[in-house]
Formats: sequence, C-alpha cells, structure tokens
Amino acid sequence: MVTDDESGRFRQRRRTRAAIVDAAAALLRTGVTPSAADIAEAADVSRRTVYLYFPTIEQLLLDATLGLLSQTAVDEAIDAADGAGESAEERVTAMIRALFDVNAETLPLGRSLLRLTVGEPQADDADGPRRGYRRIGWIERALEPLRSRLDDAQFDRLVSALAMVVGWEALVVLQDVRGLTPDEQMETSLWAARALLRAALDDAGS
Repeated sequence: MVTDDESGRFRQRRRTRAAIVDAAAALLRTGVTPSAADIAEAADVSRRTVYLYFPTIEQLLLDATLGLLSQTAVDEAIDAADGAGESAEERVTAMIRALFDVNAETLPLGRSLLRLTVGEPQADDADGPRRGYRRIGWIERALEPLRSRLDDAQFDRLVSALAMVVGWEALVVLQDVRGLTPDEQMETSLWAARALLRAALDDAGS
C-alpha cells in the first residue's frame, strides 16, 4: 500500500521534474539552446538535481520540445470540454483527439525519447517517472468529474490504466505491431479508453 508520505514524495518529484522541463521550454522559446546551468537557474534547482532527473541534456531538451508542440493543444481541448460541462468520457475523448492532431510532429521525437529512457539507469533519489508526467496531468484533469464517484485507489488505478493506452508507447504498438492507419489508431485508443472508464465505474458500482 502506498503511504501518504510516499504519495507526497512522488508528487513532489513530479512537480520538480515539471519545473525543470518548463524552465527548459521557456528558454527554448527565446530561440537559444540552454545549458544545464541555465535550466537549473531558471528552475531554481541545482545542476545536480537537473541531472538526477535527466542524465543527458538531450533527453531534457527533447522532453521540453515535446511539451512545446503538444501542451497548448491538449490543454485547450480539455479546457474547452471543461467549459462545456462535458462528462469524463467526453473530456478523455477530447484529450486523445488533440494528441492525435499533433502526432505527426510529436511521435518522431517521442520515439527518440523512448530510446533514451527505456532501460536507462536512474539514481535512487530520483525514482519518479522517467517520462510521462505531462500525460498523467492531462489524464487526471480529464477524469476530474469522476473524483466524487471513485475512491482514491480506484481513481489512481484508472489513471494508470489510461496511461497504458494514451501516449507514444501505445502509438508505437498500434503503428509498428498492429500496422494500423492513423484513423484506426485513434479509434482503437478511444475504444480502449472508453472501455476502461466503463470498467472503473462498474467496479465502483456507479
């Protein structure tokens, strides 16, 4: 069982990682390629902390570039669904469609990031996720209408389950292993996400 302390540390690591990537993205927007020292100063962390989360500057800049390409589109899609009072299913649908809209630009970079992070050794004191924190934030926002209908464990399990069908790993499987067209990939992702939502609500007796 995950304790409150462990959960709190995990969230703090996620916030630290996000702050580092956001600082890198802000510097990239100025048209310069920042150094680790530049990013550490902008994020108000030490260079050691930067390297704990990102063993190479290439990995960090890839992550930041991916954020620049996808953050606005996905945030706006979820915001629009939120403003329209949409259900969790419709919010998840909006998120997935927005991700697919930027897929042509982001998937090649996502493949590179996967190569850099799969099987990569990681320091013991930076045991948070190597990637995907942005995706988890989007999923949690999309599922917000279900917080009152699921307990914490059920909500976290649904977030984890959706993380398996939303993101580059899932797209690589659908494209490389299954050979699906872009439209088939999106429809399969939507079908899987909706199935997981229904399963979570069935388990909760909603």
